[in-house]
Amino acid sequence: MAARKPTFNQQILIDPTPLPDSIPKVKEVGASSAPLLSAAFFIGARCKDYNDDYMQCKTENPGKGEFECLKEGRRVTRCARSVIEDINKSCLEQFRAHWTCLENNNHQLWQCRPDEWKLNKCVFDNLKLEKTIPDQPKQSTPLHLRQKQIYAHSPVPAWEKPFIAEKPQSS
Repeated sequence: MAARKPTFNQQILIDPTPLPDSIPKVKEVGASSAPLLSAAFFIGARCKDYNDDYMQCKTENPGKGEFECLKEGRRVTRCARSVIEDINKSCLEQFRAHWTCLENNNHQLWQCRPDEWKLNKCVFDNLKLEKTIPDQPKQSTPLHLRQKQIYAHSPVPAWEKPFIAEKPQSS
């Protein structure tokens, strides 16, 4: 073992320069990682166009820093904030139960499936947003809808059923 004492020479750098007026002002999301993880698929569903615009801007401006894409980034933040606010208004109890479970289980989604199913139902019923996993094979059951979670600490009770949104009948 080395006998030297650790030293830290890091400082916090705060740039007081205000952003130009061309960059829209927006409040930060104001949520920690567990609520953001809980709402992530719903944010992705509602904010897909804004996210795509932001990623396209980043692709078109490689290596120029983040300044060129601040407008698009602010739109993404504003949209994500609106989703969190809407979930808090419509499904606060289910949302809080799910993200608290995530917080208590090291953000392992499979530990919290019953709470997730209740949240998915509430969000679908009130906000018409559905959790979908991108590039999920059509012939397989999505992970979040499986009754048996193989790595979970305890089995999902038989009376807990996953929420599956009913597709409208096409005539």
